[in-house]
Parts: sequence; C-alpha cells; structure tokens
Amino acid sequence: MLTEFPVVHTNIWDAVWAVPVVLVAVLLAKWLFGMPASWLSTVATVLALALSVFISHPKNLSAGIFMGFFYSGAAMGIIYSTKQSFYAYRSK
Repeated sequence: MLTEFPVVHTNIWDAVWAVPVVLVAVLLAKWLFGMPASWLSTVATVLALALSVFISHPKNLSAGIFMGFFYSGAAMGIIYSTKQSFYAYRSK
C-alpha cells in the first residue's frame, strides 16, 4: 500500500535548470503561439511533468510526478507574482 511519501533524491540542478526551462517554455508558448492566460497553468504542468518524469527522475515515477508538480508550481509562482508586483507598482 502506498502510505508513505516518495523518496525524492533532488539536487541543485532541479532548481537551477528545471524551473527556468519550464518558465521559458511557458513564456514562449504564450508569446509565440498566443496562448491564453487561462491555459498557462495547464501548459506548465504538462511540460513540467514530462521534463521531470522523462529527464530529471526517469527511474522513479512517484518522485518524477511529485517534482513535476513542484516545477510547475514554482514556474507559475514566478509568473503570477511578477505580474502582481508589476500591477502593484503601476497602481501607485
């Protein structure tokens, strides 16, 4: 039975290259293909899961899925927090 959290062996490369790759890919999808803002989270999640399961953690499916959602959340957090900071700056 799966009652324990997955063991995730992560390193600095997960934060240094995986999150920026997802971030750049989502921004390129938005700018080049005119992706609506409502689809950005979905695109980020699909890209991050594919990157994590097939490249970052190919031998551990549960770790790949867990870290894929982490990459997606981090990339979308950067996008939305930057957007809100810009709006707050402009409103003053």
